[in-house]
Amino acid sequence: MAPLISVVDDDISVRRSLDRLIRSVRMEVNVFASAEEFLDSEQPCNADCLILDVRLPGMSGVELHRHLLARKCNVPVIFITGHGSDDQARSEAASDWTVAYFIKPFSGDELLDAVNSALKWKPGNERKTIDQGDSHE
Repeated sequence: MAPLISVVDDDISVRRSLDRLIRSVRMEVNVFASAEEFLDSEQPCNADCLILDVRLPGMSGVELHRHLLARKCNVPVIFITGHGSDDQARSEAASDWTVAYFIKPFSGDELLDAVNSALKWKPGNERKTIDQGDSHE
């Protein structure tokens, strides 16, 4: 069975491009426009990896990650953001389950490398922080 990657991003173009990218390497993907939509989905803890936008309308990606951890839903997370200089968000995103923190734009290969790392993730692994580009969401 192929790994399941869930993407939560309010930007439809990001959701579409990540959907295509992840499917191109024969992984399953579910995309959601908000944290609330993700939480309302069937069995949100079944994902093998989450790709979360830091800033979302309503519940943020960081708040979603904390909510899942509180529910013992320990899923490796890759954070993505268009706000590169937000050190507070980066600090708040850090956890034993945070695999990477990307700044948009980033390359598909870098993201897929992080997804592959997430699929092998064990709590306490050294966090991989990758800063690429200086774009706006």
